[in-house]
Order: sequence, then C-alpha cells, then structure tokens
Amino acid sequence: MKLNSLAISVLQSTEKFRYKQNSMHCIKSCFDKIMHVLKDILGTDIPVSGNLLRPGPKPKFSDIEVIALSIVAEALSIDSENYLFHKLNTDYKKDFPNILSRRQYNDRRKGLFEVMEKVRQKIADILNEITDVYAIDSMPMEICKLSREKRNKMGKHEEYTKPSKGFCASQNKYFYGYKLHAVCSPVGVIQCLNITNASTHDISYLKEIKDELKNCIVTGDRGYIAAALKKELMEKSNILLEVPSRSNQLTKVKVIKPLRNIRKRIETVFSQLCDQFMIQRNYAKQFLGYKTRILSKVLGMTVLQWINKFIRAKPVGQIKYALS
Repeated sequence: MKLNSLAISVLQSTEKFRYKQNSMHCIKSCFDKIMHVLKDILGTDIPVSGNLLRPGPKPKFSDIEVIALSIVAEALSIDSENYLFHKLNTDYKKDFPNILSRRQYNDRRKGLFEVMEKVRQKIADILNEITDVYAIDSMPMEICKLSREKRNKMGKHEEYTKPSKGFCASQNKYFYGYKLHAVCSPVGVIQCLNITNASTHDISYLKEIKDELKNCIVTGDRGYIAAALKKELMEKSNILLEVPSRSNQLTKVKVIKPLRNIRKRIETVFSQLCDQFMIQRNYAKQFLGYKTRILSKVLGMTVLQWINKFIRAKPVGQIKYALS
C-alpha cells in the first residue's frame, strides 16, 4: 500500500520529533555539552582534568566530569542516583567506559562542594556583572513530616546543622527542616545563597549579604523590615534595602513597581527549583549530602542559564529548553 504525500510528511516530522526528543534526554549528548561549557567557563582557573581533591595519580573519571554528571542529572530531572547509575551501566555503558561507582560518585561529589560553589559563583558573577538590583527571599525546605520529627536523625549530631520547626507565612503552615535563603538578579540568576534551620528569622541572612554585595539595591517582602539593619547595610556596604511597609506602620514606604516585579522573579526561580530540579525531595541521610544536593541543583540551573545567555541567545529563564 502506497502512502500519500501527507502521510509521508507526517511520518518524517514524527521521526524528527523523536530524534530531537531523544537527543534532548540523551545523557551522553547532554554530558558532552556541559563538559564543553565548563571548559569554556573555567579556563585556567580550575583544571578540567585530574584530581582536585588530593594529590596522587589522575583518576580516569576526573573531578570536573563528576561535577558535569551531577549537573546533567539535575538538568534532566533525574533525582534518583540509583536510576542514574542503572542507566549509565546499561544503556550508556559504552559511552562511559571509565564511569565510577555510585559510592565513589557520592563521596567525591560531597568532597567537591567548595569547588562546585566556586564554579557557581564565577558563572553568577559573569551573568550578573552589570546588575545593581537584587531580590531577597527564603523558601521552606521540609525534610520530613512533623509527625516524624523525633525519628529524624539527619543533621542532629552538630548544633549548627540541626533542623528545627518553622512557620511559612506564604503557605500558612508549620514545617520541619531548613530554610533556603537566596539573593537573585532581575533575570533570575542566584547571586548568593545559604541554608539555615527553619526557626531562623529571615532578617538574620541580611547580616551575611553585607559581606557579599556592595553598592546595590536589595528588595524583599515585609519579613525583612529592620530599621537598624537597613541603616547598617547602607553605612557599611552602601546597600539600599527596599521593603514595603506593614499596614500598622506609622511611616509608610512606597516601593516602586519595578522592584515589586523583581520580587516576583525570585518566586519564579523557587518554583523552577521545585518543578524541574525537585529541590523539595530529600534522600540525604547526612547534612553534608543534603547541602551538596541543594548546591548541585542551583549550580545546574545556573549552568543552563549560561547556555541560554551565551550559546542559544534565548531568555535566561527558559531553562527547560537549554539542552534541546
């Protein structure tokens, strides 16, 4: 039976779609793209071959490749390491002949935490080079339900890593775990971030940004109202803190509309981290593993933003299509 021209064109377009879809979700092709990007970004600052953690013979699977594999997994929404290494050892066995074990991957990725933060910071500094306005906000990071609070063991061995019970005003609920504090630019690139326990007030993070930001405007919601700290930020770092007034305040402060739009942008960034990068899921058993997973997701988002900006020439926020 012969196919007419319409049926042939439909089949051809379907094959093209399948090829594009497969290439978009191909771990090997995405890994090669990320490695190429990391080599361009790092240059001579961080060696892209060998072992960055300790002296000795060069490993067959370099530390930068460990970081690249972590970024690929996060970008493709592969949140299960068990599933990732099952795919690598079956479907991609020929593409990754020097792949390390899952245990080695976990240990080396946690050891590369500082290197990953340097890479993320370098990319963010370039993307936010001409930015002098930022938005600040926090997001609840629930590690378990309140009913399982006493059975949770993660982070309890150290005082500064111990999770706690907190309240999220935007969701009007209590939760047990941590808070992710972040400062991002108007295009959605996270400039700096930190993790604290859930009971820590948002204002406490303002004390940290005066050492990381200079000569800029920072806007936040009403949770960041602090007159004394606002004065300190201006005097020490020339940071102008713009926060809307509460309804019961005698002195009203009117925040201009562009700053309100920037505050909405950081909420979009948090939504992308929850959606594509599934940042609210917790599989870690130790705090070091937990914060490494969080940093991997933020680093993955930042690399995709870099690709959109300098390779695809597309809007920075379209991270779902960055590897297509």
